Amino acid sequence: MIDVDGQQAGILPLEQALAMAQAKNLDLIQVTEKVAPPICKIGDYGKYLYQLQKKERKNIAGSKKGEVKTIKLSFNISDNDIQTRIDSAEKILNKGGKIRVELRLKGREKYLSEVGIAKINKFLDGLKQKTEIKIEKELKKEPKGMSMIILKK
Repeated sequence: MIDVDGQQAGILPLEQALAMAQAKNLDLIQVTEKVAPPICKIGDYGKYLYQLQKKERKNIAGSKKGEVKTIKLSFNISDNDIQTRIDSAEKILNKGGKIRVELRLKGREKYLSEVGIAKINKFLDGLKQKTEIKIEKELKKEPKGMSMIILKK
């Protein structure tokens, strides 16, 4: 058990710990039950919940780094458009994000998938010239096209 001041009070029976908490007009909070005996703390339960929510919000706010952005390529994309996509991909990677490169194939384009693969390889070669990349998920054929996930080394 941990006292109000953060000092260890030792291993106490439940009744004695509850009596100590009631004597100080505070609550007995179970911090973790994963260890034997469980760790408890004397404090204000509302304040404890607020601190937990605050930690969770901070973790959520800091987790934007792993966000996956999608860059869509098309079957008939021009070289200038590929260069524009490379520039935007470089910015995303430098911020610490991930990129999902997606190429949609429609109709007869599905039978010419090697042309689509060539477009994706051209995009990857241009991106490799600008920054070091690591392929997280290899190029995968899907029912409506192809996709892969890239991140910065």
